[in-house]
Amino acid sequence: MDDQRTLTREVEVTLIPQGTPMSLPEGETVTITHRLGGNFTVMTHNGMFRIKGVDADCLGEEVTQTTKDHAAADSHDGTPPENDTLWEALKSVFDPEIPVNIVDLGLVYSLETNAREEGGHKISMDMTLTAPGCGMGPAIAEDAKMRLESVAGVSEAQVEIVWDPPWNQDMITEEGKMVLGLI
Repeated sequence: MDDQRTLTREVEVTLIPQGTPMSLPEGETVTITHRLGGNFTVMTHNGMFRIKGVDADCLGEEVTQTTKDHAAADSHDGTPPENDTLWEALKSVFDPEIPVNIVDLGLVYSLETNAREEGGHKISMDMTLTAPGCGMGPAIAEDAKMRLESVAGVSEAQVEIVWDPPWNQDMITEEGKMVLGLI
């Protein structure tokens, strides 16, 4: 069931779980282990890495587009984005080691929408991680920020990683527990 690929170009990657930015050279053989939220988790003989969806072409995959359609954003009527739409956007964000999105993992603690004087809305989000030492935290937070900013009516998003309350497995939704085989 291995999905091996040869990289068609050099690509910027993130080392998992440390979160260290690196690059993999053209011609490197990788095995795709997860396709999560448009991003890819790959294994090489040197470790596990995350490749962003915008770089999917190096794997021979279709590049994902998560940026907002500026024409649609400019024509937005000024109403706040729907809360359900924001939560759905966050369901496309994954820790590259866990096949459950950050919402179903119980990592998102709060979402707050505020109108901006310049127009549009700012989303403030508090989230946590499954472990304080997770080096992928900044990459996951940046992915969440990008997904929130792709929602019509959102001009800015701020994502903060917090540790209170501490995360535990009881915070995982029933759907998440089913995916992880916990029920």
